[in-house]
Amino acid sequence: MLFGLIMVLTFTGSLSVAEAGRDDVRGMLIGALGCNLAWGLIDGIMYLMGCMSDRAQRIHMLRSVRRATRPEEAHHQILQALPPTVAPALQTAELERIREHLNRLPEPPERPHLRRRDWRGAFGVFLLVFLSTLPVVIPFVFMHNAREALRVSNLIAVLMLFATGYAFGRCVGHRPVITGIVMVVVGSVLVAITMALGG
Repeated sequence: MLFGLIMVLTFTGSLSVAEAGRDDVRGMLIGALGCNLAWGLIDGIMYLMGCMSDRAQRIHMLRSVRRATRPEEAHHQILQALPPTVAPALQTAELERIREHLNRLPEPPERPHLRRRDWRGAFGVFLLVFLSTLPVVIPFVFMHNAREALRVSNLIAVLMLFATGYAFGRCVGHRPVITGIVMVVVGSVLVAITMALGG
């Protein structure tokens, strides 16, 4: 969502309200919607690739455990797959139980496959990126004064950046209000950098 906001702000920020006519506004709207449509598709595909990579790593770990000629080798493979904070807590007997459990599992597929939930997740990513465009560009659709539309659009963008930061702060355990403010500042800086570099 943050990525989608930054992308659409580079379009609205490039609009010269002093000189903009309806054709300029229409061109900006088409560019912003088209850009976020394309990036929504790209991010959705990246999500699917991440799912495939994660599943391939799990298949590889399972096969490595089963191919191990000694229990110690299998234990090492299991420890490599665990979070660093969890691995030291496991004793040899527990690792052996895990190894035996993995050996009893059905044979994994030859190669990873995408599941229905992966496609749903990718579609959700696409929607987040694309739909984040709409609240920011809607003022330009319903308001004929480009200067006023830009002010309302910027206000909406700031509120959305704050809401994104607030939600992120709650997710990672930081103070949500402070994180929301930081997100507004960081998002604004990123937009300025993107526009300065010709993005």
